[in-house]
Amino acid sequence: DFAQGSKAWSENCARCHNMRSPSDLRDDQWVTTVFHMRVRAGLTGQETRDILTFLQGSNARVENIDLGKVESTTADSASISGKQIYESNCLACHGANGKGNIPGVPDFNAKNGRLSKSDSELLSNIITGIQSPGSSMPMPPRGGNNQLSDADLNAALKYIKAAFSE
Repeated sequence: DFAQGSKAWSENCARCHNMRSPSDLRDDQWVTTVFHMRVRAGLTGQETRDILTFLQGSNARVENIDLGKVESTTADSASISGKQIYESNCLACHGANGKGNIPGVPDFNAKNGRLSKSDSELLSNIITGIQSPGSSMPMPPRGGNNQLSDADLNAALKYIKAAFSE
């Protein structure tokens, strides 16, 4: 189950591994890695299968993104691309609901929270990375995916603000 895998990854793997990009490994490499880590992390069989489903499912989402659409001038296509980028690169830590899957990750829904900052400050934080107070790990530059352009990151930010801002 993809959602359970995201939750299990956040609860069991994120404290040591930060999510760079699901495409860092092929599906067959994820199988080897996850089953190796199952023993070290003390995962149940179901947690292992869920995490594998999440990682391989994230891989599929990356492969299906048409990054050329990010350059489009229409807000609608940028929003769609921003959502795809969010789901592929941000979801593991920030969650489908924007409330965060890992302790210390900012809740995008919070009144006067992180999203109350200016777009330029938020984009700068996304580009350079940031250590949030109370978080066990920093957000890496570009969400850990150096293949994302500034336009890609801006599209993701527009999606985040549209989806989670009050």
